[in-house]
Amino acid sequence: MAGNHSNHSHEKELTSGGETRLVVAFFLTAGYMLVEVVGGILFNSLALLADAGHMISDAIALALAWFALRVGKRSPTDRHTYGFKRIEILAALVNGLALWIIVGMIFYEAVQRFVNPAEVAGLGMLVVASVGLGVNLLMAGILFGTREENLNLKGAFLHVVSDALGSGGAMVAAIIILLTGAYWSDPLVSILIGVLILYSSWGLVKGSVSVLMESVPPAVDIKEIEHAMVNCVGVCCVYDLHVWTIGSNRTALSAHVVSTQSQGNRSELLRGLEGILRERFDIAHTTIQIEDTHEGRPDSDSLVCRGGTTCNGVG
Repeated sequence: MAGNHSNHSHEKELTSGGETRLVVAFFLTAGYMLVEVVGGILFNSLALLADAGHMISDAIALALAWFALRVGKRSPTDRHTYGFKRIEILAALVNGLALWIIVGMIFYEAVQRFVNPAEVAGLGMLVVASVGLGVNLLMAGILFGTREENLNLKGAFLHVVSDALGSGGAMVAAIIILLTGAYWSDPLVSILIGVLILYSSWGLVKGSVSVLMESVPPAVDIKEIEHAMVNCVGVCCVYDLHVWTIGSNRTALSAHVVSTQSQGNRSELLRGLEGILRERFDIAHTTIQIEDTHEGRPDSDSLVCRGGTTCNGVG
């Protein structure tokens, strides 16, 4: 059996940059959130208050994302042998679910506004929303370069983008109110913003749950991996093949390989398999058990040599 761990220097460099951007985005969010709260109260705008409530969740999300990155860099322990990278996934899941809760609050208040319309100061609402859009676009620009580093940073970026949508929607509602006096546009735009937030956050929640369930990563074709391993010189079959995600951008693999070669050539076979997995599939964290016979295979049909392998059905 052998394990192989990738060099994480590039990952640490990216994480450091992500931390700095998260801190800057947090202070911008917290500062403007106070402005929106005051503006929403003064101008009686649900769209502004909804966006302010969303920005409160954003500030918490950004702080949580920063905390997750800090904790995620801690070294593995006897109790947590993989380290703490999955803290990032948990934070991403919490961020996504927080967005859904905020949307529920927005929908509820919007319905109340439709039943009992309230007068809104359109001009003040427009000014505050315009400033908000500028702040959110600035934060989106800050986080844009790190959004694909991991699910946690992607979640923070989505929070900021949804805030920008909120500010843009509030501007549209303010303009409609100024031109037509249609106060119903305020709750209507709030509902539309909520729908967009649900749509943008679905992938985040789905991806987080997938990682926590140890599903095969979406970009990985396990059949292709199996085929590549079986076609490696000296391999008779591959079974108990598992591929999962430890944390963002860290894919792991474990497998049993039955070898046709003598014991003396096992090291060379192992290096060949690791090279294939690393170069073709970007999987550097591997645990491969090389065996002489098929006797160790589980009895379950679902775990015995996968269909299509060179020794399928061999006892």
